[in-house]
Amino acid sequence: MDCKLRAKNCGGCPMLGMDYAAQLKQKEETVKKLLGRFGPVEHIRGMETPYHYRNKVISTFTTGWGGKLTSGIYAANSHKVLPVESCLLQDEVLDKTMLAVRAAAGACHYQPFNEDKGTGLLRHCLLRRGVMTGQVMVVLVTAQPVLPGAKNFVKALLTEAGRQGVTITTIVQNVNSRRTSVVLGEAEKVLYGKGFILDTLCGKTYAISPRSFYQINHAQTEVLYGLAVDAAHLTGKEVVLDAYCGIGTIGLTAADHAKQVVGVELNRDAVHDAIGNAKHNGVKNARFFAADATQWIGEAAAAGERADVIFMDPPREGSTPQFIESVARMAPKRVVYVSCNPVTLARDLELLTRKGYKVESSTPVDMFPHSEHIETVCLLSKLNVKHHIEVEITMDELDLTAAESKATYDEIKAYVLEKFGFKVSQLYIAQIKRKCGIIERKNYNQSKKEDAKVPKCPPEKEAAIMDALKHFQMIP
Repeated sequence: MDCKLRAKNCGGCPMLGMDYAAQLKQKEETVKKLLGRFGPVEHIRGMETPYHYRNKVISTFTTGWGGKLTSGIYAANSHKVLPVESCLLQDEVLDKTMLAVRAAAGACHYQPFNEDKGTGLLRHCLLRRGVMTGQVMVVLVTAQPVLPGAKNFVKALLTEAGRQGVTITTIVQNVNSRRTSVVLGEAEKVLYGKGFILDTLCGKTYAISPRSFYQINHAQTEVLYGLAVDAAHLTGKEVVLDAYCGIGTIGLTAADHAKQVVGVELNRDAVHDAIGNAKHNGVKNARFFAADATQWIGEAAAAGERADVIFMDPPREGSTPQFIESVARMAPKRVVYVSCNPVTLARDLELLTRKGYKVESSTPVDMFPHSEHIETVCLLSKLNVKHHIEVEITMDELDLTAAESKATYDEIKAYVLEKFGFKVSQLYIAQIKRKCGIIERKNYNQSKKEDAKVPKCPPEKEAAIMDALKHFQMIP
C-alpha cells in the first residue's frame, strides 16, 4: 500500500515501500547477525495483515490551512507538524476519533500551543483503544490547568464522535506546562467516564490508564507473551520474578502456571494498575512492587531471595550489569528475556552467558510492521554440568582420589560466592569433603597445635559447599 504522507517526509514507517515478506526476511537476518553466535534463532513471527495495528495514537496540534485547528505527527528530523487525516498503521476507529476531537476543539475555539512563544492551550491528544473491548480513551494534553468550557467540549466531542460512529468511553485532561518533548505531564483530571479503559489480553482483562505502558499491537503481543510463557516451561511449582513488569501483563499471564509471581516496575501508575489488574482477574499469587528493578533485585539477591524463573522486559536501552549480576546470584533455572532492541539484547546476552547461562533459542516477533523495530523472545537456561558431559559415569566407578580432583578449592569457593553470596574457607570445604567420604591429603588444613579448637562449619555454609560438590560431580 502507498501512503501520501511518505512524500511529505513523514518518516513514521520507513519500510512501507518494501514487500512485507522482504521486511520479515531482513529483520530475521538482523537478529541472526546479532544473536546467532549465542544460539539458534527461530523464524520471525509476522502478521497476516500488517496494517492498522496501532491501538495507541499521539497527535500534535497545530494551525492548519486558513488558521483552522488541525493535528498530526512531526515530519522526520523536525518539529514541523504534518496534518494526518488517516494512517495505514493506526486503528481506523482512532483515526475517526481524532477527527472528532479536532472538530470539538475547533468548535470551542481552542488554540494550539506554540512552542516558541509559549502561547496557546492544546499540545497533544493521546488516544487508546481496547481492541477486544472496543473501549476508547481520549486524553487532551493542555499547556495550562484550566480548560475553558470543559463541559461544552465533552458534549461536543461525544456528539462529533457519534457522527463518526465512535463511542468514547472516557475523556481525560492531562496538564503539561513544561518546555519538554515529553507528551504527558503529571497532573490529570477526568472529564468523562472513569479515567481508564479495559482490554483483554491472553485471557486476562487489564485496566489501561493514560500513562500506563501497554503494547500497541494487540495481535502480536499475544504472540510475544505466548512465546515468553511457553519458554518458561512452568509447572505450577515455580517462583517467578517479572522484572520491568509494567501493568503486570507478562506476570499475570504466567500466574496461572506458577506458584508465585513477583512483579517489579519503576512507574508507580503502572504498578497501581498491575495491583488492580491482579484483583480484577482474581489472581491471588501475584505481588507487585514500585521500585527500580536493578536496586530491587540487588537487595533481594543480597537477602538470599531466590526465583526459579525470571522474566525481564527492559526498555530499549536494555538492562544493567548490576541487574545481571543479581540475576546470577539468584541463580534461576531459566531466564526469559523479552527485548525491543536486539543490539542491547546482544550486549546483555554476552554478560548472562559469562554468568553461567546458555541461550537455548531466540525468536524475533514483528511487533511493528513497516518500521525497523524488532521484538525478540530469548530463552536462557542455567548451565548444568550433568547436561554437558558426553559419557555418563557414577561415583561408584571412581575412586575417592579422583572425586577429590574434580574441582579445586578456589573453584568451589568461587561457585559458592557467585551462587550464594558468601565466602567459605578451605577449612570448611575440607570438613565437608571428609564428611562426604572424600579423602583429604594427610594433615591438610589441620592446625599444628595438638589442643587447637577447630571451628565447625555453619549449617548454611555446609549446605552451600554440598551444593558445590554436587555441581562438580564430586558427590552424587
